[in-house]
Amino acid sequence: MGQIDDRLAELGITLPDAPAPAANYVPYMRVGDLVFVSGQVSQGPDGMITGTLSGPDDIDAGRAAARACALSLLAQLRAALDGDLDRLSRVVKLTAFVASDPGFTDQPKVVNGASDLLAEALGEAGRHTRSAVGVAALPMGVMVEIEAIFEVA
Repeated sequence: MGQIDDRLAELGITLPDAPAPAANYVPYMRVGDLVFVSGQVSQGPDGMITGTLSGPDDIDAGRAAARACALSLLAQLRAALDGDLDRLSRVVKLTAFVASDPGFTDQPKVVNGASDLLAEALGEAGRHTRSAVGVAALPMGVMVEIEAIFEVA
């Protein structure tokens, strides 16, 4: 195991298997030193994390859904790097979509669930640029979907 795997283990984090694509696309693509990971939807061991966020009481559930997306992003990156997460140089960008009612404006707080996990697990390499966008609906009724760009060695 490498340093990143050791850090994940210290945090009690087990990455899921890299999810298979749900339609006609590839889960990741490497272009030079960048790995683009397709949008990962919020799912956990018990299935899809679904719902639409409508108010402040929903932020914690949304953060948990975003965290689940980040775990799937790392799982896809691990697959792209043939199991060697230590080839990760940095997280470059996250683009996050949050299923929300029109009046809900706390998408950035929700997406912190993913950002905080990446920073905690990866240190400075986990800090990134990002967008957090509210949308009316997401595939399969999921709460959050996040795509990422990683720089790798």
